[in-house]
Amino acid sequence: MTHRTPLDWPGTEDQLPPDTWGRKPGRESWLPWSFVFLIALLVAGRVLLAPYLTAPALQTWATIFVAVCVQALPFLVFGVALSAAITAFVPASFWVKALPRKTYAAVPVAGVAGAVLPGCECASVPVASGLMARGVEPAAALAFLLASPAINPVVLVATAVAFPGDPAMVVARFGASLAVAVLAGWIWARCGRSEWLPVPRRTAAPGQGKGGAFLDAMCHDLLHTGGFLVIGGLTAATLNVVVPRSWLTSVAGVPVVSVLVLALLAVLLSICSEADAFVAASLTAFSPTAKLAFLVVGPMVDLKLIALQAGTFGRAFAWRFVPLTLTLAIGVSFVTGWVLL
Repeated sequence: MTHRTPLDWPGTEDQLPPDTWGRKPGRESWLPWSFVFLIALLVAGRVLLAPYLTAPALQTWATIFVAVCVQALPFLVFGVALSAAITAFVPASFWVKALPRKTYAAVPVAGVAGAVLPGCECASVPVASGLMARGVEPAAALAFLLASPAINPVVLVATAVAFPGDPAMVVARFGASLAVAVLAGWIWARCGRSEWLPVPRRTAAPGQGKGGAFLDAMCHDLLHTGGFLVIGGLTAATLNVVVPRSWLTSVAGVPVVSVLVLALLAVLLSICSEADAFVAASLTAFSPTAKLAFLVVGPMVDLKLIALQAGTFGRAFAWRFVPLTLTLAIGVSFVTGWVLL
């Protein structure tokens, strides 16, 4: 499945595509700073107000919410900066040469490329958006989005440290995560529709240089994704407090149910992919296959990632892509765990 985009037309390889994001001039200069101020206010409030918040549940909620936002923010900024750099400095013709022309061949190549970019899932969303804006097939960009936070070197090293003497867990995580990314990309290439995933388009203002285009794209993306990160953090913190931990231990010994429970827990906890291996290793009551499901699902489907995907690509996309990814992640984890663990 291939199709020609406006970036494939002669004479347009190095031009930025038309803007369909509906931005209002003059707002990008101050709105991103309001988001930064909000994060600073949250951190200051956690430090200054913590002594007065005596309810344990409220303290836990505040700690988790701030931790999710503060932990994810550096990676989100990194991803936004990289996405803006792709938009402003990398010509569209580069992607024509770097990726196979056939979509079904480009998907696994883009998935493997995710192994070279350290970062968590928060960084992968704006980067995938930037790739689409420069003419990369959506299916290939989505494979990169799923693979990058799951199989990059930092995550694999952290997994090896968390599971010492158990290299099979590292191999299983790498293989299962890459398989899910490629399968999801292929299925989207086969079944996805353009109206479900409007391709982002960005343009520079008349007379604006590449530096100005970089700053403009970065400010826009930071504002657009930052708010949804806060929404995801609020949801994750609330569910972490509401769901009793005793429910987990009661199902740890049931093979199929334990896998489903840890997959759901990965969605709710919204832990950064660089740290989730240590949490999985601490769940000693669960089977290796259940832990693998936790490690595969987390970087691909969690609350903050769902919010970022819905905010960046639209709810029509998230409603379809999230269940697809979750189903594939659980199914592949079952098979991989049975074979390797």
